[in-house]
Amino acid sequence: MAVPDLWTWITIPAIGGLIGWSTNWLAVKMIFRPIKPRRFLGIRVQGLIGRRQQDLAKAIGRVVGAHLVEHKDVVKSLNKLDFGGILGGVLDKGLAPKIAELRGLPLIGGFLTEERVKDIRTSIVDGIMTHREAVMDEVERGLAKGLDVPTLVEKKVAAFAVEKLEAMILEVASRELRAIEVLGGVLGVLIGLLQVGFLWFRP
Repeated sequence: MAVPDLWTWITIPAIGGLIGWSTNWLAVKMIFRPIKPRRFLGIRVQGLIGRRQQDLAKAIGRVVGAHLVEHKDVVKSLNKLDFGGILGGVLDKGLAPKIAELRGLPLIGGFLTEERVKDIRTSIVDGIMTHREAVMDEVERGLAKGLDVPTLVEKKVAAFAVEKLEAMILEVASRELRAIEVLGGVLGVLIGLLQVGFLWFRP
């Protein structure tokens, strides 16, 4: 039974760790790189994200549209807005030029005092706010017909540069990806130690 020397105990696990870390590092890099298809030894090579970007965009769009963002969620968000204040501001901007024009007329202009204009504005806003629920129902129906969340998200993701997708993924999962690289090195060292142990106990 040959007893491995100290050099063997150091080099074989070190080489195993280096191989394990470098292969996992390369695997992580190949999730994104190369961005454009390249030829290597006659084989077409491209990063996973770049190669499957369209499929990824469809999957993200499907998940977001089916589970994360629904038309009802958008309407709930709209309900949190100061609808009356927004409507009043829009009316002020829309009515101001017409009011100024009408005030220049001989007979009508005298009736359009600041108080009367304010009363008209308040009546319009109050009338609409009285039927707010019906308005929001119509908004929801309009969103259901006109807002296709899955397709919208799919087009957005498909149009992203691969570098932008890479930055987004690394922002969320950089620690986990580094852990995968380190784990490859650790497993490589353990395999190296097992190899030395096998040499030790080999008859």
